[in-house]
Amino acid sequence: MTEPHITVNGRPRALGATPAHTNALDFLRGLGLTGAKEGCAEGECGACAVMVARPDGEGSRWTPVNACLVPAAALDGQEVVTAEGLGSPDDLHPVQAELAERGGSQCGYCTPGFVCSMAAEYYRPGREDFDLHAIGGNLCRCTGYRPIRDAAAALGPAPADDPFAERCMHAAPASVPTRLDDFARPADLHDALALLAEHPDATVVAGSTDWGVEVNLRGRRASYVVAVDRLPELRQLVVGDEIEIGAALTLSEVEAGLGGSVPLLDRVWPLFASRLIRNGATIGGNLGTASPIGDLAPALLALDARLVLASADGYREVALADYFTGYRESVKRPDELIRSVRIPTPLASHTTFRKISKRRLDDISSVAVAAALDVVDGTVARARIGLGGVAATPIRALATEAALEGRPWTLDTVEEAAAVMAGEGTPIDDQRASAAYRSAMLGNALRAWWSEGSQEGESR
Repeated sequence: MTEPHITVNGRPRALGATPAHTNALDFLRGLGLTGAKEGCAEGECGACAVMVARPDGEGSRWTPVNACLVPAAALDGQEVVTAEGLGSPDDLHPVQAELAERGGSQCGYCTPGFVCSMAAEYYRPGREDFDLHAIGGNLCRCTGYRPIRDAAAALGPAPADDPFAERCMHAAPASVPTRLDDFARPADLHDALALLAEHPDATVVAGSTDWGVEVNLRGRRASYVVAVDRLPELRQLVVGDEIEIGAALTLSEVEAGLGGSVPLLDRVWPLFASRLIRNGATIGGNLGTASPIGDLAPALLALDARLVLASADGYREVALADYFTGYRESVKRPDELIRSVRIPTPLASHTTFRKISKRRLDDISSVAVAAALDVVDGTVARARIGLGGVAATPIRALATEAALEGRPWTLDTVEEAAAVMAGEGTPIDDQRASAAYRSAMLGNALRAWWSEGSQEGESR
């Protein structure tokens, strides 16, 4: 087994005895690469962004991630580029040059993170225009965004002889098994399940976008960490008689792999945190936390999704509606992993997703509503509605579904169902919203969907 290391700016750097809770940001800054900063320590500001070489077909893609969240050990064998590795004061990278020329940096605290997110977009395969959503997870507090946007708009195509562009023509580093004192990256699913049996109190991580926050803000530590994000058995995506999504695929990978084939999920992706978070967060990790305010669970409940759970005893399939048992609790045993999510087809003809939050983007839901209806000859033949933020777990709006099924898809039916939905769940008062507000938003979600023209058969 190769000595654990990370290739940083083209140079191998030994991990040594790095503890599992040490994030990549602290590791890099310990090397003297202090461009990346800690701003929020929870993946909201992007000041810590770095680029990682990730697989992209036969080649690779530079993917920006939040270094404050991912454990350094989880990058064993991978290639990382920081703002220092992109350019120097004497030889600026095109992104750095445009930001300097157009006044896109003032105090400079956030700039290295912007540079890495913008450079990853600069090298995006097939890029024509700059997608500003690529920097949606990077926050600036002093310059303002106009000069940063101007710098992005001024970026032309990457030269063919650019070394970072050339790197994308070659495969990303293969996943390597890792063993440290308190951290392991298993070689395959069998190895992972054996480790869980050996370490029943192990913490399982993938993108670490949840556990990383706990480590940084609450001082959480784990006796043993098992990283499952590169397990090949958990990274398959199949679209056929049903859609099966591997639990270790990141949300960005799922979005790209589905290619718009699930319209309801297309409504979720832009509202789910930021691109930086979606580049790390996995579909299995999001469900594994059993959070009552996760945005993905309501949508998957509306899609009638099922989970495949794996253990040393084999596989079992559980309906997502039966998966959650209490606040951050589920039927998944400590010796089990979520292997995949299965979505039955054909998909419902009418779908919507509503996220109510204090900010339009990159925020935690106060309420999330997802709905999927089959309307046949003007009558609701089948209704599935998933709710988040109104109970200790994500829930199905069963009473509202019953109020819709068998009824004509009309404004009168919507009004009656909206009144029922306002009473679903057990909403509470907290810092994000009052219980009364949450209840009102539930009913309004159906009314808003109708008012946007869903009665005309549009998928929303």
